[in-house]
Amino acid sequence: MNWRKIFKVIHRDLGYICFGLVIIYSVSGIAVNHFDEWNPNYIINKTEKNIILPETLNDRELIILSILDQLAIKDSVLSSFQPSQNILQIFLKGKSLTVNFKDSEVQIEEVKNRTGIKEMNSLHLNVPKKLWTYVADLFALSLIILGITGLFIAPGNSGLMKRGKWFVIAGILLPIIFLLIYQ
Repeated sequence: MNWRKIFKVIHRDLGYICFGLVIIYSVSGIAVNHFDEWNPNYIINKTEKNIILPETLNDRELIILSILDQLAIKDSVLSSFQPSQNILQIFLKGKSLTVNFKDSEVQIEEVKNRTGIKEMNSLHLNVPKKLWTYVADLFALSLIILGITGLFIAPGNSGLMKRGKWFVIAGILLPIIFLLIYQ
């Protein structure tokens, strides 16, 4: 076997192994790149409802029970907090309520996981730690090997020393240009 055939075999087989990780890191990378536009981990729904407050606002438990009853919420209260005289926050599993006594309004914020993408993001950001760190390091090393072997697969006019060198130069210059512009 010559070196080009060996590189083809390494590139092909390592590419098959890395396929799933490439998809996970790519989808997660796109999601995290647009964090300003949407939350890649959670779907957050906010609604506002008008309520009728009890006549006395001295008993927090009574207020909470009244509000939950009006909103037909059966979930257990995890905690509550009153940051100011006119605001009461109520925390339930997967949602929170912000009660505005002045306007007799409740803002309901419901949080749900973005199934699939949230898990991909946790892998991408190395949340599992320990063993996953080694998997991520092996994946990074595999990408380096894929990059190097990929340079030498194509022969002739499509190879590295002809047409390929311009693509390699472009791939090296692109991040350098962005670094120079933005830093």
